[in-house]
Amino acid sequence: MPTPSPTRRAELASLVSGWLNDRLKDKLDGLPDDSPKRAELRQQYQPGTWLADAARRVSQLQAVTHSLKPMHPDAKGTNLLIRPSSLPLISFVGSHCLRHPFELDVVGNAGSLDVYKFLKLEYGGKTLLQLSQERDPDLAAALCDDLSVANSLLAAFAGLTEPRGKTSTHTTAKQVYWLIGDDVFSENSYHLLAPLYPASLVHQLYLQLQQDRFGEVAKAAREARRERRFSEQPVHEYPNLAIRKLGGTKPQVIGQLNTEHRGDSPLLASLPPKWLSKPVRPLLRVETLFKVFGYREQVRRLVPQLRAFLEVEVKKNKEAKEHRAKLVDLLVEEFIQFTAELRNLPEGWSQDAECRLGEAEKCWLDASGVPEEERLPIDTVTERIAAGFANWLNAQLRGKLDFADPEFKEWRDCVLAEVKAYDMEVAYE
Repeated sequence: MPTPSPTRRAELASLVSGWLNDRLKDKLDGLPDDSPKRAELRQQYQPGTWLADAARRVSQLQAVTHSLKPMHPDAKGTNLLIRPSSLPLISFVGSHCLRHPFELDVVGNAGSLDVYKFLKLEYGGKTLLQLSQERDPDLAAALCDDLSVANSLLAAFAGLTEPRGKTSTHTTAKQVYWLIGDDVFSENSYHLLAPLYPASLVHQLYLQLQQDRFGEVAKAAREARRERRFSEQPVHEYPNLAIRKLGGTKPQVIGQLNTEHRGDSPLLASLPPKWLSKPVRPLLRVETLFKVFGYREQVRRLVPQLRAFLEVEVKKNKEAKEHRAKLVDLLVEEFIQFTAELRNLPEGWSQDAECRLGEAEKCWLDASGVPEEERLPIDTVTERIAAGFANWLNAQLRGKLDFADPEFKEWRDCVLAEVKAYDMEVAYE
């Protein structure tokens, strides 16, 4: 046990009284000056009165990592606090991936969640809950001059992380029969599982999504991408993301973390991957890489979309320009992916007698395989590749459309920026 410190005790007492005063002020701000309830609230938020009441109410709460309410709001049964460090390490993402410190959820009587907010107050890098669990003598002295009362308060607060009652499930909770044997018709071939909601893991996912979608660094990265500037920060995308609302208008009935999320529980897309790639082969017996590029499935889908949009869209507003730019960006990304696949082939393939590509395309796709004396300057290569893309795209869009120099320059500049950025990334690998 650490040596008692008068200074530390005074600082902890100040932390406690300051928090209670702030809570009291919030309550009084909404009342008239002559309201009789003001005196009642002042008495209620006296440290001795409030702490004793909090010690009583803390039994209505439980700190957990896995909760039952998200499975069904009427479910009553076991919630669990499982330390991630105690879980086996497996190759899938799970609660075992959480690192210390991690956020605990708190379930139980929503009217007592203020007790948990109190116990989350930090001093010296530790919460009051942790100090209570350590039976910190300075915190005890700060809570009450009577040592026996103070120790009772610490014991009550430390009980927040203790299990409640016997392990049980509920009729409204989910259950899953998990096959463990070979005979699917035998009851002994199954485990009956009662899944719980991994509240602490979902909270970490929620924080990461918020940072990747709305954080200042993420915003700067997306702005750089729109302006076709290089950014060291990658842009994270979460396609087909769904949000499940828990608790309706009362998210606090589900738990403390759900309240902090405003009831939002993110669901990542769980669709199986659709792998369409074919073996990458050297480009032989074709005069240009664009002849093969045009047959890629993504390209064959995007080009008609862009052509159809341009044929009917006469508006020049911001929304139309952004949609056009998005389609072009997707084509450019597919082009970079296509060339990246070819650049991973064993070097020297472009020297095959049946390779009819131009000098710039050979240097771009098989830089190390082209004899040094035949290599073009990198700026010449990238400019010719970008011009080739622009000419190819203009040719694909002809019909009702009449594209000339302005469009050629736009396509060329777009792909040139990405080509140079790709070269820069490869150079640093």
